[in-house]
Amino acid sequence: MFDLPDNDILPLAKKHVFWTWSAQAKVNPIAIKRAQGIYFWDIEGKKYLDLNSMTMCVNVGHGEKRIIQAMSDQIQQLPYAAPGMATNVRSLASKLVADISPGGELTKVLFTLGGADANENAIKLARGYTGRFKILTRYRSYHGATAGAMAATGDTRRWMWEPLLMPGVVHFLDPYRYRSTFHQSNPNIPEEEFTQDYLNHLEEIVQYEGPETIAGILMESVTGTNGIIIPPAGYMQGVRALCDKYGILMIADEVMSGFGRTGKWFAVNHWNIIPDIMTMAKGLTSAYAPLGAVAMKPEIASAFDDRVFESGLTYTSHPVSLAAAIANIKVMQDDKIIDHAAEMGLILRRMLNDLGEKHESVGEVRSIGLFAILELVKNRSTKEPMAPWNSSSPEMNAFRKYCLDNGVFLYIHWHTVLIIPPLIINEDQLKEAMAIIDRALEITDKAYKY
Repeated sequence: MFDLPDNDILPLAKKHVFWTWSAQAKVNPIAIKRAQGIYFWDIEGKKYLDLNSMTMCVNVGHGEKRIIQAMSDQIQQLPYAAPGMATNVRSLASKLVADISPGGELTKVLFTLGGADANENAIKLARGYTGRFKILTRYRSYHGATAGAMAATGDTRRWMWEPLLMPGVVHFLDPYRYRSTFHQSNPNIPEEEFTQDYLNHLEEIVQYEGPETIAGILMESVTGTNGIIIPPAGYMQGVRALCDKYGILMIADEVMSGFGRTGKWFAVNHWNIIPDIMTMAKGLTSAYAPLGAVAMKPEIASAFDDRVFESGLTYTSHPVSLAAAIANIKVMQDDKIIDHAAEMGLILRRMLNDLGEKHESVGEVRSIGLFAILELVKNRSTKEPMAPWNSSSPEMNAFRKYCLDNGVFLYIHWHTVLIIPPLIINEDQLKEAMAIIDRALEITDKAYKY
């Protein structure tokens, strides 16, 4: 196929590749050779357990032959079709996504290339449908790296590019119990009161901004890289009620939390609510091909029955990507992967709780399905993070290095360790990964302040 010698891969990459999310002079990539199941191998034959599903996206694992075959068959039959054409895979993929959507009620589907443009199109749809322009999003959020999605993002990744050319975004606070702004003096407040305080905060923001100006509230159903923040009891239902009260669209970003990651098709299913619009990507094809989607209620789509939706993509509904999505969904259904993820999620939670009890540097463990995080601190009483906010630390760098040296690939965000493996992982493989993390935590324990 391609005969570039292994020894040339890194030198050529460092010479010609411009790396994202990186200071170019500090990049030290893993030169990967192949992948299978939950593992991948570098060019020297070293084996890594992929505890981050590459980029939180290879949900069904690497090397799934049924998906590869479907893509191969499609590229031989019809490798591309223009956006205005109907194809077999476009019709079937749309139906499959609609069928598995919450309550089966999001019956219209717009396919994009990934999560960022899915969120941007969701914003356009919300604005076009309501005639309003403001979008509310949370501070601990990430919605993508394109200009509009970055404007919607609440975390610090937007700072470099400000002022961003999408006005009308207003951020609000997350119901983040471990570091709650409202409850520092009363951390043991009952769950119902905690939830209501954050719903009151959101409603106050709505009132200040003017409900008649707000098109949508866009939220990750479970916050991803910014903390695996799981909504407290009643919160999602409360947001749904506020949206209904003020005529605001509820937009669920399921790019990371969808397609079995939390032990259900979509995270919103845990709270039995139906958003008006839902975005997805990553696990939609398990990253075998680029694809995102916006699923919406039919009344939103019908607002454009007689007027043009002035947006589009050259590669919308790309046949090869849609073939991957169809095969991916069928693999999940046939192999009962989501049930397996729910079962493994309970086992992972127990293992992580054991690590939390053993290691003083673990401030809190949070998980839902195979979507988990260890929040590392220097002091449990003060909750001083193991790395400064929006930065890293020698301890976190050493933790990462130990895991990589011992064959575990994972994602570290500031002072947190994310655990997001392929959904096919089994108990023995979880034990394999946790044993290495257990030893790596000895590094951060040494920084613990009594």
